[in-house]
Amino acid sequence: MTDQGVSDHGDEKARRIAAWRASEKVLWRYASETTLGERLTALARDAGSVHDLSASADVYGDGVVETLERRVAALLGFPAAAFFPTGTMAQQAALRCWAERTGNPVVALHPQAHPEVHERRALSVLTGLRTVHPTRAPRIPTAEEVRDLDEPFGTLMLELPLREAGFVLPAWEELVAVVEAARERDAVVHFDGARLWECAPWFGRELSEIAGLADSVYVSFYKSLGGLSGAVLAGPEPLVEEARAWRHRYGGQLFQQFPAALSALLGLERELPRLPSYVAHARVVAEALREGLTGTAPWFRVHPETPHTHQFQVWLPYEPEALTEASVRQAEDTGVTLFRAWAAPDPAGPPGVAFTEVTVAGPGLEWSRQDVVDAARDFMARVSGHHATGAPARP
Repeated sequence: MTDQGVSDHGDEKARRIAAWRASEKVLWRYASETTLGERLTALARDAGSVHDLSASADVYGDGVVETLERRVAALLGFPAAAFFPTGTMAQQAALRCWAERTGNPVVALHPQAHPEVHERRALSVLTGLRTVHPTRAPRIPTAEEVRDLDEPFGTLMLELPLREAGFVLPAWEELVAVVEAARERDAVVHFDGARLWECAPWFGRELSEIAGLADSVYVSFYKSLGGLSGAVLAGPEPLVEEARAWRHRYGGQLFQQFPAALSALLGLERELPRLPSYVAHARVVAEALREGLTGTAPWFRVHPETPHTHQFQVWLPYEPEALTEASVRQAEDTGVTLFRAWAAPDPAGPPGVAFTEVTVAGPGLEWSRQDVVDAARDFMARVSGHHATGAPARP
């Protein structure tokens, strides 16, 4: 790509962010849509509500970091927890430690799970582990598939929810059965719970009961709780202590982490109790999107039809660039952001089809069903190159 191409790409990205940041009506906001000053001001203003700010700053994981670890361990029902700068590092440490304990370096997981898609083969490159796939279907594997896997494995990793497949979850009875099937294979179970926080409404269980099915669980703080960064690995004390050693070896023993820890505590205090309302309203939004897209799109898919969490996918038969441009123009013209960036499926997917992820968070609770229907119709009018009649103008 030429220097001019790089510049053009950067200008277009800046345009998108500016349009979405300036929107008065959004379903959710990305961290990139707030400024450094806004994030710092909010943290300084609110952190005193969750921690004593007259205490000393943390040094190599003490102080507020230990407070956060204890809080998460209690929420998930585990005796110990360790804070990591990233979830990628937390899971690598966990799966490595389990492999040493089981004596089996094979991890059974979904081919769309985070370590397979987003971690540049870190499990094999850094830890020497090998992965196998109980299923390729876009869902959590079944108990039968785990029992029938044709080679031994030491750990079964389940991503809850499975993001790439549409933030999907199994039924509670199915989850219990697949965990029991792994135990029958003499394997341990690890949950990739980056988004575990919003799973409780679907399962109708407390977080501790859900996490208690597994031998260890990783959770993230920035995906659903609005934290700056960071993750926690929770599990038995010996496993967590060994994981701390690997955290040090991987370079994750940071000198100070109080901004991330304070923002995580704020997320647990403020966002965690609100997640059930986000999940409930996501179902309203999904149904309204179906109404708004019916008759205005030649074909569409809202997946899952009833969202399992507060996030889901929308698919349309257009190139992603055209759909992203329509999103930006809608924001610029009306101050409404319904969708953000669209992407093509993986190279094996059908051409001329794109999808986007929809999240319903605090700002989304202000949308009525009719607001969503109107915004969807206006969006599709922009995709086809025509303004919807009577589309609201930006004040």
